[in-house]
Amino acid sequence: TKEKTITIHCKIFFQHEKTCLKRKLNLSSQFKNFHLFLQQTLFTISVFAVTLLTPAGWILHHLPEYRKR
Repeated sequence: TKEKTITIHCKIFFQHEKTCLKRKLNLSSQFKNFHLFLQQTLFTISVFAVTLLTPAGWILHHLPEYRKR
């Protein structure tokens, strides 16, 4: 009876270990997805900033020429 309980406990322990490993793998894939999401977000924000600030900077740079006209 002791051996049976030990084997049952071992089975439960190893099943728990498998679920823990699955959870760890799941977390690591979530971090990879978050890293990819962060890169895409930073790229999008930088493109948006460049498209807005470049024309504004060009206008401000040439403002004295516009005043002379």
